[in-house]
Amino acid sequence: MKLPYLKYSPKELINFKNSNRSDKAKKNIILLFIVNFFNLIAIMALVPVSLAYLGEVEYGIWLTLHSILMWLVNMDLGLGNGLRNKLAEAFALKDNKLARSYVSTAYAVFSAGLLFIIIVYLIAHPFINWTVLLRAPDEYFYSLNKLVLFVFILFCLHFLLRLLSSILNADQRPAVNGAISLSINGLTLLSIIVLSRVYEGSLFAYGLLSGFVPVLVLLIFSIALFSKMFRAIAPGFKFVDLKYSSALIKLGMQFFIIQIAGLIIFTTGNIIITQLFGPAQVTVYNVAYKYFYLAPMVFNVIIAPFWSAFTEAYVKQEYDWIKGMMKKLVLIWAALSSIVVLMIIFSDFVYMIWVGKDIEVPFLLSLLTGIFVITANWNNMFVYFLNGVGKVRLQFYNAIITAIINIPLSIFFAKYLNMGISGVMLSTIVCIIVGSVWAPIQYLKIINNNAVGIWNK
Repeated sequence: MKLPYLKYSPKELINFKNSNRSDKAKKNIILLFIVNFFNLIAIMALVPVSLAYLGEVEYGIWLTLHSILMWLVNMDLGLGNGLRNKLAEAFALKDNKLARSYVSTAYAVFSAGLLFIIIVYLIAHPFINWTVLLRAPDEYFYSLNKLVLFVFILFCLHFLLRLLSSILNADQRPAVNGAISLSINGLTLLSIIVLSRVYEGSLFAYGLLSGFVPVLVLLIFSIALFSKMFRAIAPGFKFVDLKYSSALIKLGMQFFIIQIAGLIIFTTGNIIITQLFGPAQVTVYNVAYKYFYLAPMVFNVIIAPFWSAFTEAYVKQEYDWIKGMMKKLVLIWAALSSIVVLMIIFSDFVYMIWVGKDIEVPFLLSLLTGIFVITANWNNMFVYFLNGVGKVRLQFYNAIITAIINIPLSIFFAKYLNMGISGVMLSTIVCIIVGSVWAPIQYLKIINNNAVGIWNK
């Protein structure tokens, strides 16, 4: 496959104005690789910096708390993905008026929902003991409860501002989302390094800073983009039209259940490990996950432009383009999977150089994490197409089933089969393996125009 970067000058690479769909995808992939190279460095560097500042136990407490709070950021009733699809359709039809109504209505609905959530939490907060939930030492009671209150509000703001991500994806500009992510991770790393020089190890200070940086970065990008690039669809009170909220919510609610299932499968691991084995083992689990994160990060860079590109192509009935892109994605998945196998083989050596001898990662955990990312990449390739064309009913039912079995299965493998933290990863693999079969079947049925019943919903 020809390397696409050879045909673009730096100036052409960042100019999307007259680019066709394929060129947009190629440019986004190139830019995302550049951005995520530095993003990966920031993410990997943040682990030893955080461990040095907080220590293994406090870092494990933060990772578990962060997992819980990420539920809030992702629990947007599916409206983010609903907005992405509806906005992509409006862009394909070149209807800026409709696009602006969708954007304004989404921000209005989100803001009202967030206000309600904040009020409910403020009422419940005095009755929640976070040291018990996170299995933290008793001396953390006051500082941890105070930290959660501040960080909860920051995460709510993060949740609202993340709507910008849906808009950028709908306009086939995921590279800008990559730049936002790099800005957040880079500034967080820099801030923690500075904090470690001026303030002695403090979980409260670390958590507050980690919650504030994403809000600041997203706010700056939102103001800049709505002032220029997205000026024609910038949200405003007079453009709010609640009749469009039903269109967003109808599709969004299916995405919402799928998101909840994904959160249960992918974020409850830290909570289960904390409860069964203590926060220190959360750190071990996350060292393995962050090491193999390279593979899904690279693949997500490649597939990032295709969700909304598939939406546009499907609306215009350009099925040959979709088939051609999917064949290329399968070849890339196979090549990347070979690299993951090598990462498994050399994992112990890399851990030794990266985090030293103090943290021992079981080889079984590395093997299972490698299998997990290979399987997840395969699923995502087809799920992006299904999400883009709005055929998510089968995925919806699958999500409900996996959400129900994930936690008891994790406990069974980890505790009763004595697999330890490796059992939690095995449970995740079992939950996603079924999707590896039905997702490509549904894709083939839809693209060949012979999908009926649930396969076409």
